[in-house]
Amino acid sequence: MDTTMSASQQQRSSLMPMAIIGTLFFIFGFVTWLNGALIPFLQIVCDLTSTQALFVAFSFYIAYTVTALPMAWIMERTGYKKGMALGLGLIALGCLGFIPAAMSQTFAIFLVSQFVVGTGLTILQTASNPYIVHIGPQESAAVRISIMGLLNKGAGVVAPLVFTALVLGDFEGITAKTVATLAPAERAAQVEQLAHGLILPYLGMALAMVLLTIAMVFSPLPELALDTDADDTEDDKRSVLQFPQLVLGAVGIFCYVGVEVIAADTIGLFGSELGVANATSLTSYTMAFMVIGYLLGLVLIPRVLKQSLALTLSAVLGLVLSLAVVLGSPEQHWLSDTLWGWLGLPTVPNTVALVALLGFANAMVWPAIWPLALDGLGKFTAKGSALLIMGIAGGALLPLLYGYLSDVADHQQAYLMMLPCYLFILYFALAGHKKRRW
Repeated sequence: MDTTMSASQQQRSSLMPMAIIGTLFFIFGFVTWLNGALIPFLQIVCDLTSTQALFVAFSFYIAYTVTALPMAWIMERTGYKKGMALGLGLIALGCLGFIPAAMSQTFAIFLVSQFVVGTGLTILQTASNPYIVHIGPQESAAVRISIMGLLNKGAGVVAPLVFTALVLGDFEGITAKTVATLAPAERAAQVEQLAHGLILPYLGMALAMVLLTIAMVFSPLPELALDTDADDTEDDKRSVLQFPQLVLGAVGIFCYVGVEVIAADTIGLFGSELGVANATSLTSYTMAFMVIGYLLGLVLIPRVLKQSLALTLSAVLGLVLSLAVVLGSPEQHWLSDTLWGWLGLPTVPNTVALVALLGFANAMVWPAIWPLALDGLGKFTAKGSALLIMGIAGGALLPLLYGYLSDVADHQQAYLMMLPCYLFILYFALAGHKKRRW
């Protein structure tokens, strides 16, 4: 009787923290996947090559690598709750930086602002993930993590659509191709109008972050005690680098985040190059397939599929789709006609639809790599997690390589670079995660 009451009270007491952290995870997704709309937009506004435009993703994701340790140090001194408030404040500051950047159309200010936003998200991610594990029963932690993941990916569907509606509402059908055909004076006037369209949305985002910062400070979110548990592990291990499954997992995370960002953030550039209307909203297609894959994974893992098998199938599908993008026809639309055209949604060339389908292939890679890479680490788990977080740098570096290849060859052929990434993920799924000694 008393146990039932205790469990019931614990469930009720975790609802408010869950709602607060769930809001944060939606913000993570919204801000992160806004990049897919921002990249083709800034390519037009700042007259950029594909490589230059993808520095938007680089400046965002490199913040995770550069600021992870300093932000963790700050959080140890401020506590988790104040750390999350600081992260929200930094996102607000970064959003405010978009206003002078838009007024002057200065790409460098956009990049600095992106880095500040990425830094804010770094501390939010570092602080909020442990909460999900600790605010309820350990046996239901996986369910809470899955709910947070769906909020994150769902925000990725919404963000590009909101951006396109608010910023490009008066410029329907505009692409890099259509702007390039305008006379110089007309082009300059239209670009200035486009740039100024960023001001109000980003001012609104900054104000929303300020309000959330204040709400976080006064929220009933309990402070977490830092876990200093020292589990037993193999006596001869003195460094995380002595765990092959972890090191190979970090490389796998590097490859995965790289291909995930390429699929979500280059689809707009690719579509714009092909003259697809409202190319800034194309990231929503990738994220929608990611949500479908995530839901399917929740149903099948581990009831039907083991994590290693799910990772293997994801890697194989990624290889097949990457090859199909390179070999597909940019003139035909039958794939999107079949998949979603019957719903009345705008169709896209087959090659663009195949990039969107990569979202489905990528959906379960992150949640599958983590447990396989951390298995058996014992007291090294915390440091191992930090090493895996460093792998997010793949989202900064690999899209730049894609941008370079698309400039020297073309966008379609550049997707060949994804093949070695999926091959490594396949190796980790089949053999890498089983290694225990070098």
